[in-house]
Amino acid sequence: MAKKTMKAVFLPGDKKVEIREVEIPTPGPGEVLVQLKASAICRSDMSLYYGTSVFEGTKTGCMVPGHEPAGIIAEVGPGVSKFKVGDRVAVYLAIGCGECPHCKSGYKMFCKEFKCIGFDSHGGDADYMVVPAENCMRLPDGISFVTAAVSTDAIGTLYHAQKRMNISGKDILVIFGMGPMGGAGVMVAKGLGATVVAVDMIDERLELAKELGADYIINGKKMNVQEEIKRITNGVGADAAIDCSGNPYAENDALDCVKPHGRVAFIGECKETTIRPSQQLIRKQITVMGSWYFPIQEFDEIAEFIVRKNLPVEKLVTHKFKIEEAEEAFRLFDERKTEKAVFVW
Repeated sequence: MAKKTMKAVFLPGDKKVEIREVEIPTPGPGEVLVQLKASAICRSDMSLYYGTSVFEGTKTGCMVPGHEPAGIIAEVGPGVSKFKVGDRVAVYLAIGCGECPHCKSGYKMFCKEFKCIGFDSHGGDADYMVVPAENCMRLPDGISFVTAAVSTDAIGTLYHAQKRMNISGKDILVIFGMGPMGGAGVMVAKGLGATVVAVDMIDERLELAKELGADYIINGKKMNVQEEIKRITNGVGADAAIDCSGNPYAENDALDCVKPHGRVAFIGECKETTIRPSQQLIRKQITVMGSWYFPIQEFDEIAEFIVRKNLPVEKLVTHKFKIEEAEEAFRLFDERKTEKAVFVW
């Protein structure tokens, strides 16, 4: 009997995109087969697109990308009891050993044996994918597959960061960088009741930030960011700041704009930056943290928050593509002609 096949995206590097017909995989013990309904493209996928990825599994372009997937369980492997065929799920990107303290605390991405779905193992840019059942996160009825896909990274990361920062209605929070992460940050902060100042250099992004609930917008190209924040806060400074851009100027602006005892989180990736510890940290006694992704058990809380606060997550998505349009999808995303782009089935 002929094996059933599916379409899957492969990125051999050098901005090439291939859509191949491959066999539909079979779930092994403890695994499930997910029929994809939405899979979001992320800026970190660009390392695969260019062929510069540091992940072993992707250097040869033999892995299916896509680390922000959501879909329906189509088949369960031996020993899987917590999920059944037909369950709606999103997929957690980090696969760990399952035994170390990090895995047991839900922070699988800190595991020494950490593997990333879409980089070290096949991801969601295909009709089907096989994943460990323990990486599946159940979706409440009120969440669409597109919302779920975007929530696995952008919303989840920003929710976890703001939870760690204790953001609440008493805070004025400045968010730097209004890409999908920054936009997610605005939504989460408004859901938590904060007053939000959005900073970017692109007017279209700032307009979207306003739609998502930002109370103030600052275009760093046209205005002095620090003076504007001083004006908004009556000279006191912001309570908290988050950088989603990874830009060294924005990181310094984040440190400079908070008041004594302020809190700052760095989320945008950045290899190095120069700061002034005495002036920016020590003499203001501020708290600075890095924040990356979220522990898997927090997804129920994140999904419930999205539904209860009616967060307009799909507004972050500017383009939807079929899997057959992968070449165009990655090209437009690379040229920054889309913000969040999602494959939908």
